[in-house]
Amino acid sequence: MTPLEKTGKTVEDAVNSALAELGVSLERVEVEVLEEPSKGLFGFLGSKPARVRVTLKPEAPKMTEAVKQTVKTAGAKPAAGTDAVQVAKNLLTDIFRTMKLKVMIEKMTQEDHVVLNLRGNDLGVLIGKHGQTLDALQYLVNLAANKDADTRVRIVLDVENYRKRRAATLTQLAERLADRVKRRGERVVLEPMSPHERKIIHMALQQDPRISTYSEGEEPFRKVVIALKK
Repeated sequence: MTPLEKTGKTVEDAVNSALAELGVSLERVEVEVLEEPSKGLFGFLGSKPARVRVTLKPEAPKMTEAVKQTVKTAGAKPAAGTDAVQVAKNLLTDIFRTMKLKVMIEKMTQEDHVVLNLRGNDLGVLIGKHGQTLDALQYLVNLAANKDADTRVRIVLDVENYRKRRAATLTQLAERLADRVKRRGERVVLEPMSPHERKIIHMALQQDPRISTYSEGEEPFRKVVIALKK
């Protein structure tokens, strides 16, 4: 769906206007704050409204009974002699089969972990909003693969190198918003992010002598704030 842009006296007003037009709740959309509201001279001359871009999320596919059963049996003890990575690959193969997805699994061994990169067509369903589905699947795979294992192996799941692209996107976003903060002197609050994505924002700006970052709010709605150092 084409993103919808709205303005309002506050960010909340602008978002509510978009929700009313779309006829959906906040949970069904992604919100990007394009402009924070600002007061003009004497409180009204040259003032600017808040401006947001709201995009409707795609409907999440329902998990089939076969997939649910695969998940329930994920913790079953693997056959003797089967290593953790092979257990992970076997589990993923079973899940993809029940979901009717054709996926190639590439194994890449790193210094302290193993990456299983998934390749195929139309794999966005495995990523979810900002990688939430991918993170959940990764957690499940690690749980099953390391059950009763003598040596724990950390397995990172990726889809077509999504994690690398997402990290680059977040870094660019952080740098762009930091420049805005330095120009306007007003803090910027990002949308809720996972702990991993918040860490990327913090690290991207940690060397900037004029900028400080911190997180506020409660999970899963915890957000990063970018502000000038006091």
